[in-house]
Amino acid sequence: MLHTWGQNLEHHPHVHYIVPAGGLALDGSRWIDSSRRFFLPVKAISRVFRGKFVAGLKQLFAQGKLQFHVSQKHLAAPGCFSTFIRQLFRQDWVVYAKPPFGGAEHVLNYLARYTHRVAISNHRLVAFENDRVSIRWRDYAHGGKKKVMTVSSHEFLRRFLLHVLPGGLVRIRHFGLFANRRRSTALERCRACWVRQHALTRPS
Repeated sequence: MLHTWGQNLEHHPHVHYIVPAGGLALDGSRWIDSSRRFFLPVKAISRVFRGKFVAGLKQLFAQGKLQFHVSQKHLAAPGCFSTFIRQLFRQDWVVYAKPPFGGAEHVLNYLARYTHRVAISNHRLVAFENDRVSIRWRDYAHGGKKKVMTVSSHEFLRRFLLHVLPGGLVRIRHFGLFANRRRSTALERCRACWVRQHALTRPS
């Protein structure tokens, strides 16, 4: 699920994933559990993500599909863009992964907070006075401290509209076992394999 905003409404695109703890064998004959000691090699996946993301940027640039505005205008020049790409590769990219907290139900409840919400809810709006908007926000860079931010109405609208997705862009997608075309049959097969395998290993 795509999530584009942070507490201060600035552009902060990131993706939430729910990943099943296992999968079907290639021939679909059995369920393979993931190791309870290991999920993903975070350092390795950080580098893979960086490589894939930068490769996508290069392709879009070559196709003339990237737009640069305001402080990024200079990146439209091929030389400047190449320098920018090299700088990206000098930085370590961070992929944050952790075990589910409290079980699958808690993970789903957490993710559900973002599925159909807009960038800011009404209870965070404090005031609109003298063409300025005040909002509550949490500063997670300083321990999640609660603060009030006041910006011009134009700036507030600019930040809010950053998170209105273009037509046709889907916020929530399903892949693999959960892909729309195969979800029913795939999940039915997963359940059947899981039940059969655990019945065989259960003490009599």
